[in-house]
Amino acid sequence: MRPAPTVLHLDMDAFFAAAEQAAKPSLRGKPVVVGGLGPRGVVATASYEARRFGIHSAMPMAQARRLAPNAAYLVPRFALYRTVSEQVMELLGRLSPLVEPLSLDEAFVDLEAGGSADDAASARATGERLRRDIRAVTGLTGSVGLAGSKMLAKIASEQAKPDGLVLIEPGTERELLGPMSVRTLPGVGPATGEHLRRAGMTTIADLTEAGEDELVRLVGKAHGTSLYRMASGHDDRPVVAERETKSVSVEDTFDVDLHDRVRVRTEVERLAERCVRRLRESGHSGRTIVLKVRRYDFSTLTRSETLRGPTDDPGVVREAAGRLLESLDTTGGVRLLGVGVTGLTDYTQEDLFAQAAADAEAAGATGAVDEPDPVVVPGEPEPRSDPDAVAVADEVAERHWPAGHDVRHAEFGAGWVQGSGVGRVTVRFEEPTSAVPGRVRTFRTDDPDLELSEPLPLVAVPPDEEAGPREPA
Repeated sequence: MRPAPTVLHLDMDAFFAAAEQAAKPSLRGKPVVVGGLGPRGVVATASYEARRFGIHSAMPMAQARRLAPNAAYLVPRFALYRTVSEQVMELLGRLSPLVEPLSLDEAFVDLEAGGSADDAASARATGERLRRDIRAVTGLTGSVGLAGSKMLAKIASEQAKPDGLVLIEPGTERELLGPMSVRTLPGVGPATGEHLRRAGMTTIADLTEAGEDELVRLVGKAHGTSLYRMASGHDDRPVVAERETKSVSVEDTFDVDLHDRVRVRTEVERLAERCVRRLRESGHSGRTIVLKVRRYDFSTLTRSETLRGPTDDPGVVREAAGRLLESLDTTGGVRLLGVGVTGLTDYTQEDLFAQAAADAEAAGATGAVDEPDPVVVPGEPEPRSDPDAVAVADEVAERHWPAGHDVRHAEFGAGWVQGSGVGRVTVRFEEPTSAVPGRVRTFRTDDPDLELSEPLPLVAVPPDEEAGPREPA
């Protein structure tokens, strides 16, 4: 524990939904739900207006629609969220070299390491300035928690929501934590919480009164000791600037169970291609290929294969995932597929000659090695297997006008998709800087004047910044 509240935790308020409201004047102040819109979709984020209806993250989208049928339901726009996240992380980087991102919208900052604060007064001033800067740069709000440890800073930011700042003075931790639920502590999930409840412990004060020995008896030595220390307000975890990436993976849940074995194989190959693209973007290669299959009865099967060395070759990953699929029974139907790569390293060490020799041996005495089967993408005139081609194919497949995504019309300009179906797409023409909600028009889905476009900035960039820095006089 630090003697001063110089650990800052920032959590953006209803991030995805707030970004959509900032981008769409007609949705400001109204319930907005972002997530998968298919029959099996789940809520990623709900605006505060939508939360009043009982909607929350990870709720099935069908249930959310029953609770708030008139809310706006939008498909996530991760390109926009990543751009805004980068702006926020840049602001945090100005405060300290020690910034530990937890997700796109959440991070810890060590203010002491950056010389931004050394006591409660300077920490509060830094936190308030950060909130002002975030609003000015992104148009969004974030809640700030300040304390002497990461655990308490995160609890403080939760208390500050929405759009607030809470500072926990060192020395007041036990008084603050006492009446809180045991589920407030990191590592206490539903199972552990229920186990403690059956033992008569529902609040953090109950844990400290029980003592360390009793907690060790209930949940084991490592967990019990850690639980007691956190309940007493002790948390010595440092803010870590870089977290080691342990795996890269992608997965898809299907609206309708897949029964066709060829279709399942095709989906696995496409997931393998996407996984490798992410792997390369992160600058890694990996040695172990993992396949995840969730069947019609919700049973989940995982299989893995470890290669001789790390790889970022899409063909190698695709073929390994295909071999893993062959070992699984999918005849009853598949509702989810996932492909991942673990055992990561910063560069590829794969012995290509050994790989080629093994392939030749498997092919038989002729030494012929079959090329990997190409990925067949519906709607494409020819099979394609290279990553760039798959990206193009994905873009073509996505031209079903997902709700909430940006479009541009040759005559009416920028807008966003309100909905589509039966060969028609409805667009509201407005921009983040529009003073009033825009007009709504409907087009054919194949209208040549209408196309998907990149997200617009949420905050207008001043003309002098667009022109770049001026030369000194």
